[in-house]
Amino acid sequence: MDSKKLEILMTAVDLGSFSKASEVVGYTQSGLTHLVDSLEREIGLTLVRRDHSGIALTEEGEALMPAIREFLRANAKLENRIAAITEKSTRTIRVAAYASIAMRWMPEILYRFRRVCPHIDVDLRTVDHELEPFELLEKWQTDVIFAARQSGFACDWTPLHNDAMYAILPADYPTDDRETFPITEFEGRDFLMPYGRFDIDVGAAFRKYGVKPVIRPCHVDDETVIRMVGKGLGISMMAEMMIRGKLNGVKTLPVSPSVSRELGMGLRPGGHLPEGIARLRELGMNQAQRRLATHGVSEISVNQPKITGPGTAKIAARELRVDGSAQLDCGITIVNSLSSPRSRQIMGQSPDYIAHRCKS
Repeated sequence: MDSKKLEILMTAVDLGSFSKASEVVGYTQSGLTHLVDSLEREIGLTLVRRDHSGIALTEEGEALMPAIREFLRANAKLENRIAAITEKSTRTIRVAAYASIAMRWMPEILYRFRRVCPHIDVDLRTVDHELEPFELLEKWQTDVIFAARQSGFACDWTPLHNDAMYAILPADYPTDDRETFPITEFEGRDFLMPYGRFDIDVGAAFRKYGVKPVIRPCHVDDETVIRMVGKGLGISMMAEMMIRGKLNGVKTLPVSPSVSRELGMGLRPGGHLPEGIARLRELGMNQAQRRLATHGVSEISVNQPKITGPGTAKIAARELRVDGSAQLDCGITIVNSLSSPRSRQIMGQSPDYIAHRCKS
């Protein structure tokens, strides 16, 4: 039964007139009369009498009135309870992100978010594989995702960063001072495939250029794969976001032709965008713009595909986070980012070495 019709009936009965009730509820008198007529047809009883002096309840209407009032009170209580629960749920935004993004981006984004939306909590969780954020979004188990774009999922997508792919090579791998690693050179070589469905981007690049390495699956984390490469057990290819701070014992070269994955923020398509989620997206975009303004095209040190060019990028050594924790305050100049031998040499050194070089 439509509670709205019962509410309008109650208003008309209390005021004793359809014309007076129409002014209160915002209906025309004829529209209100039609609504009450439809309610009576639905119930199968005549509830009000109409005459020149107004309206009054029939005997059946009088008998039903206490139950109608009780129903409307219970309905109002239910609606208030629903509103309270909904309001509470909107105060928490659930975010799913890759571990690398959660580590590199989210602390800064959440710090700024708390300053502008202190009344809204963010429940941040990391995922186990590349497609999981999109699966959680489809199941309504998260509100926002930070991930690499996937063509098989529909969502409201905001691109934030092109994450370049790098060849991961043993330290003694002969590169002859090359600035890039031809993707065709993976052909026929032992290749340690990243785990957690992060092989999707790698596999797409190999298929695009018809490259067939000898795949050695590794059900281990990224850092372990890199350590295995350092021991000469094979070579690999990963995105810059995945390898940052884990380069000891290996050398890296950007893959050519350039290959990248598009990192961004995804929401469920359509519908009203709550204020908190809108602000979170705004902060994500602002951070991407700051990275672009500060570092040219990359987050810290890697010139990204499609925008690369000559020149240098001056960054603070504290931003390098060579071992994941270095935070030095001096400035150094990286020539052509990780693609230059000198930059790769610096990135492979310890924080103490960089501090010494900065002072000297």
